[in-house]
Amino acid sequence: MKIHEYQAKAILARYGVTTPRGEVAFSKEEAREGAARLKSNVVVVKAQIHAGGRGKAGGVKLAHSPDEAADIASHMLGVNLVTAQTGPGGRTVKRVLIEEGLDIKRELYLSILVDRSVGKVVFMASASGGMDIEEVAKTHPEAIMRETIHPAVGLQAYQARKLVFGLGLSGDVATKAGPFLQALHRAFVDTDSSMLEINPAVVTADGRLVALDAKMTFDDNGLFRHKELRELRDLDEEDPLEVEASKYGLNYIKLDGTVACMVNGAGLAMATMDIIKYAGGSPANFLDVGGGASSDQVKNAFRILIGDPGVKAVFINIFGGILRCDVLATGVVAAAKDLQVKVPVVVRMEGTNVELGQQILRESGLNFTIANGMKDGAQKVVQLAGGAR
Repeated sequence: MKIHEYQAKAILARYGVTTPRGEVAFSKEEAREGAARLKSNVVVVKAQIHAGGRGKAGGVKLAHSPDEAADIASHMLGVNLVTAQTGPGGRTVKRVLIEEGLDIKRELYLSILVDRSVGKVVFMASASGGMDIEEVAKTHPEAIMRETIHPAVGLQAYQARKLVFGLGLSGDVATKAGPFLQALHRAFVDTDSSMLEINPAVVTADGRLVALDAKMTFDDNGLFRHKELRELRDLDEEDPLEVEASKYGLNYIKLDGTVACMVNGAGLAMATMDIIKYAGGSPANFLDVGGGASSDQVKNAFRILIGDPGVKAVFINIFGGILRCDVLATGVVAAAKDLQVKVPVVVRMEGTNVELGQQILRESGLNFTIANGMKDGAQKVVQLAGGAR
């Protein structure tokens, strides 16, 4: 689950991380009032969407008076902001952050994430912070430092010092930076985050270290421990189909292809997407119905898949273990009849009750294509979706 910048900063502030003074505004008048309360010579108006790259897209602007802040907010609110991370569809700006302007001396990059290759949390830092950190990562990866954190002991003082000195900080700023990094790590662990990014963290002219931006993503599996975090979810920032899928415990991520996938198991789902690409097609989604899905879950999954207008064909690839093939087939047939499915459906099933499942499909009176293996299924569904690109 993602949250907005202003929400992330409120969480970090509770852990002692220094952030700029600011207020969220949902209207022109709230922006004017917020800017007036800050009493700053310069304020920053920042569009609040769940995507980076806002500055280059016109979503971050300076104002020199409350009236100017209100004018900028009025032109920003309701706009469909397209950035490198939103995709071509963009995101509609429904709130802005009005924040005090700072006299910035240096920009740094800080982030904490789960590195699944080592099974641990990694703290990353670079002296080259700012809007072009992605380019730095591609062209000068050596400029990004990494400290792997053991889960039993957390971020150690010596690790924080290595990062501080690697960033080129010295004097009073270096003294403050160690506790700053420790606070970021505590916030990450305590909230069951999967990613925390400060880009940029800035050193101000008066020697403060400040989180000028903040992004936090939380592990959905840990949200049962954090009622206060669940309340921060903004459904307007999420794809409607993904929101609908979450209601039924389905792991669904919308993509841009034409072949919808219904699979049980994340590994098989990834392999299915790969083999569709190998056959010349493009997957429209990632969907893992889970090992113990019921007929109702299968039916709802099917409904969500065909709710995507870009879908030209559906590939159902199930290994029947806990989820028996006859249960899957019953759910698919019921969904296809209720929803009056018009797109071709290719089914590949293996495992428990596979013969019964295939019999249910054949006797349904519907036009299902039964595949003989994954490769055969991928080739058939790509052809039915319009052929290889």
